[in-house]
Amino acid sequence: MPTLRSPQLILALLLPLLLTACEQDKQTTGQAIVDNGLSAVISGEHRSAANQDRDQYRHPQQTLEFFGVSPEMTVVEVWPGGGWYTEILAPWIKQGGGQYISAGFFPDAQPEYRQKIQLRYEALLAELPTQYDQVVYAGLGKEVNCDVADAGSVDAVLTFRNVHNWLKDDHAAEMFNTFYKLLKPGGVLGVTEHRALPDTDLATMKKSGYVTQDLVISLAKEAGFVLEESSEINANASDNTDHPKGVWTLPPSLRLGDENRADYLAIGESDRMTLRFRKP
Repeated sequence: MPTLRSPQLILALLLPLLLTACEQDKQTTGQAIVDNGLSAVISGEHRSAANQDRDQYRHPQQTLEFFGVSPEMTVVEVWPGGGWYTEILAPWIKQGGGQYISAGFFPDAQPEYRQKIQLRYEALLAELPTQYDQVVYAGLGKEVNCDVADAGSVDAVLTFRNVHNWLKDDHAAEMFNTFYKLLKPGGVLGVTEHRALPDTDLATMKKSGYVTQDLVISLAKEAGFVLEESSEINANASDNTDHPKGVWTLPPSLRLGDENRADYLAIGESDRMTLRFRKP
């Protein structure tokens, strides 16, 4: 014969289950708020398949979340190159009502290959106006200035794998100073860069494209930034950084062509530091 239970006993038995369900709902809702549509943009059909294949090395969602970027911000991406991050940042920030500013090459940038990169980038923007019609473009280079945006008006400045170029051009300090001027107090500087082994000399950094983490931190601190946190999101333990053509030996460049191609593909893209700085 079944045992009758009081309503109080039944409630006591069900209460832990109800609390667990509520907590799961809260976590799911919280994740949706944190994500702000970023994952949908990353998996969007507007992105090229070749670029999506590189998500496994560049971890765009984790990287942007680590930097604390949100789509209502005014964000400057420095030297966007072929537009890999533009594919993600521009439509995402457009959806959120923020402003994406692309600080790329000047029309007469040197070496000349940079002009070709710039033309390809402009073609990317023109090809999909529904995604990129609100991109603000400004030149930024050795002729360093704050014309990219008003001083103190930017929430975040992001740069992906560019510091080695500024070292080679002997204007890395000026670039970091410009980022500091652009940012609001409390603004974020997010940096990813090919990571050299500790104590690598400057000449080797310029030749190889790998930069020591200590040097990047020093450049940022000298400009006035505070290092808030570092992350291993984009680390690659398989990369020993010792390659015949420097970082360009590895994918995506694969500068040696078919020579040891399978080995370099197995390594993947370079080992990278990921650093978040704050303007006090």
